[in-house]
Amino acid sequence: MTTRNASNEPASPSGDGGFVRLRIDLAYDGTEFSGWARQPGLRTVQQVVEDAITTVLRLADPAQLTVAGRTDAGVHAAGQVAHLDLPKAPEALDALPRRLTSLLAEDVVIRAVTVAPPGFDARFAALGRRYAYRLTDASPDPLRRRDTVAWGRPLDAEAMDTAAQSLVGEHDFAAYAKPRTGATTIRTLHELSVRRDPDAVVVTAHADAFCHNQVRSMVGALLAVGEGRRPVEWPGEVLAAGVRDSAVRVAPAHGLTLVAVDYPPDSELATRVTQTRRRRDA
Repeated sequence: MTTRNASNEPASPSGDGGFVRLRIDLAYDGTEFSGWARQPGLRTVQQVVEDAITTVLRLADPAQLTVAGRTDAGVHAAGQVAHLDLPKAPEALDALPRRLTSLLAEDVVIRAVTVAPPGFDARFAALGRRYAYRLTDASPDPLRRRDTVAWGRPLDAEAMDTAAQSLVGEHDFAAYAKPRTGATTIRTLHELSVRRDPDAVVVTAHADAFCHNQVRSMVGALLAVGEGRRPVEWPGEVLAAGVRDSAVRVAPAHGLTLVAVDYPPDSELATRVTQTRRRRDA
C-alpha cells in the first residue's frame, strides 16, 4: 500500500478508485517529545505515529501525516487531529486505533481512525483551535505536575481575565508571535479567559489559528498582570505597539494543552478549505 503526500488535495469518496483520506484523532503527553514535527535525531509525535502506521499497515512508503496544529516541545494534546491519504481504506478499520496504540509508548494514544468525508483537511478545514494553560499558585498537585506549572507567587485571576479581554478579536499579533518568514501574524482570537478552579488557574484560548508561541506569550503577559507587576491595560498596549516586548516572558511549555480542533459541518468542509488557503496565500 502506498501513501500520498497530498495535504492540499481533497479527500476522495471511498470506492471511487481514488485515494481515501483517513482522519486520525489522537492525544499525547508532550513531556518527552521534541514537539510534533519530525526532526533528525529527535523523538517527535509525528515520527512515532507515522512509524507505527507504516508498520501496522505494512506501507511500501512511509506514512505522511498532515496535522491540525503543530505543537512545540513539551506541549500536550488532548484533541489533536491529523489526516493520511491511502489508496484504499484498511481492513478492520475499527481495530486500527487499538493496534496502533499497542505499538506506541504509553504517552501517545490513538483515539479514533475514520474515513474522512469529502473535502476534509485536518489543517485547512479547521475553524478553530482551543488551548488550555494550567498553573497553580498553591501547593502543586504531584499528579498534575506534567501539565500544570507551579507558580511561586500569588495570582489575581480576576485581573488577568480583565486584561485578557483587550486581546480578543481580530488583530495583528506580531507582538505576541515568534516571527516566521512569509507568515502572517493576523489572527482572530475568539476567546481568551482566565478562571480559578479549585486546583488551578486556567487560561483558555480559542482562535481560528495561532502564531508560533502566541498562546504562551499571551499567558506570560497576563502573568505579569496577575502578579501585580503590570496594570490590566498593559497586554493591550503591547498588542497595539506591534513589536515584541522583552518584558513579555514566554510561559513554560508544559502548562499548555491543545484541547480541541473545531470543524464545520461536512457540507461546508470544501468551502472552508478554499477560504483558509486564500487567506494564507494573501
